[in-house]
Amino acid sequence: MGMVACYAAVSPSTLEKLVSGEESIEEYLYPNDCESEPSNSIDLDKSWHGIHYLLNGTADGGDGPLARAIIGGVEFGPDVGYGPARYLTAAETAGVADALDGVSASMLTTRFDPKDMTDKDIYLSPMWERDGPEALDYALEYFQKLPVFYREAAARGDAVIQWLC
Repeated sequence: MGMVACYAAVSPSTLEKLVSGEESIEEYLYPNDCESEPSNSIDLDKSWHGIHYLLNGTADGGDGPLARAIIGGVEFGPDVGYGPARYLTAAETAGVADALDGVSASMLTTRFDPKDMTDKDIYLSPMWERDGPEALDYALEYFQKLPVFYREAAARGDAVIQWLC
């Protein structure tokens, strides 16, 4: 199956209950015994690490709000798939939304460097070199969901939970 990056927008009060343990993060992220998804959620399939690289030029971290867009929040709670969930506050979510509004597919295309991605062991390597333009198209297809998700979350004043499953 592989590692899929997932995101759920939550109200600050819900986030507080989840972080404190008052509500179960596992039950929130995997409702109805994994038969459904949390509301206001998206996934980036397995493209997440490639998108992080295209946004930041790094395998991990980076500077500014774009470094927090993919898997950059604060860890909390138990393992929910591939480690604990992470969260961004409502203010951080708004910052990511603003930063993503300045990113275009053409900008990301100019940052696509399959050899560097393979050298940095970006998840799904060696696909980046092997599939070239098709691999970029795959990442860009999923990237299109990200600005919309963050913009809508920010408009509601929501925080964001990020996790790998």
